[in-house]
Amino acid sequence: MLTEKHYKEIREELDNCKRPLFFFDDDPDGLCSFLLLYRYKREGKGIVVKSSPELKPMFIKTVENYGPDKVFIVDKPMVSQEFIDAVKVPIIWIDHHDIIKNSGTKYYNSRKDGFGEPASCICYRVVKQDLWIAVCGTVGDWYLPDFISEFSKKYPDLLPSKIKKPEKALYETKLGELVKMLSFILKGKTSDVLSCVKILTRIKDPYEIIEGSTAQARFIIKKYESVVEDYNRLLNEAIKSNDKSKILLFKYSNRMSFTGDLSNELLYRFPKKLIIIAREKDGEMKCSLRSSDHLSVSEILKKALIDIDGYGGGHEHACGACIKKEDFDKFVDNIRKEL
Repeated sequence: MLTEKHYKEIREELDNCKRPLFFFDDDPDGLCSFLLLYRYKREGKGIVVKSSPELKPMFIKTVENYGPDKVFIVDKPMVSQEFIDAVKVPIIWIDHHDIIKNSGTKYYNSRKDGFGEPASCICYRVVKQDLWIAVCGTVGDWYLPDFISEFSKKYPDLLPSKIKKPEKALYETKLGELVKMLSFILKGKTSDVLSCVKILTRIKDPYEIIEGSTAQARFIIKKYESVVEDYNRLLNEAIKSNDKSKILLFKYSNRMSFTGDLSNELLYRFPKKLIIIAREKDGEMKCSLRSSDHLSVSEILKKALIDIDGYGGGHEHACGACIKKEDFDKFVDNIRKEL
């Protein structure tokens, strides 16, 4: 966990810039981390980084075109050293995944002292505002922060105080429905995604979205409804594919990525299984892997990647991986052997 000194340092970095550029991951934690920083600063531009856990050199041009005086990176587990070397302004990198050795950034990783709080948790401790956004981000990452009771007191209809597990918060409450909405508006065309993100920088409270009380909120709801039908179809197919083995493996190809969303919900429904969701795209299988407390999926993944054309990593019970299609069957066989 980071300290008050760290939070103050990040806050000072925000206070002492005029044209920040924010890069964030395309999940609720990444989105909410960006929203927390941006709604505090009220200046700058946000860039959602899709399709890869790494911030790659291709984004150097984005920095050059925008001309920021400071770059913030939130909830990205990897950043290319080539990107870091090319950016000539200060880089503040806020994360909670495995610690990465790098030079050229101001690196704040909550995992330095054990378990890593989600990035949205860190950002909330920095800005000390927008509690509901912080809770959406942390619950979206299967984590209940120490300020969750404050949220339940303020919004008891969204999250009853009796809820003590993140998976129950995510799949049995109105808060969970809101988190799902935030996740699904990040799917699809980048122009639509950016329109929704822009709206979220101005939303006053969670009820505005839930109730669709403004034209802006209704735009978000419409975007969500255009996506959720695809998701429900894939979810039902995945549930039907379940058998008696220790693994629930589901492969699909779709214009939108639901691997993280599917793996989380399937783990909630089948907690004794190791979940592998794989989306085929461009000759690769982009995977999300999940396990409950009885298994360390990160340790299994490390061994399963030996002699495999691919890469992956993440948390103890939640990982991502990208495997060449021709190696995927061998990769799954390796996981079965580890089990």
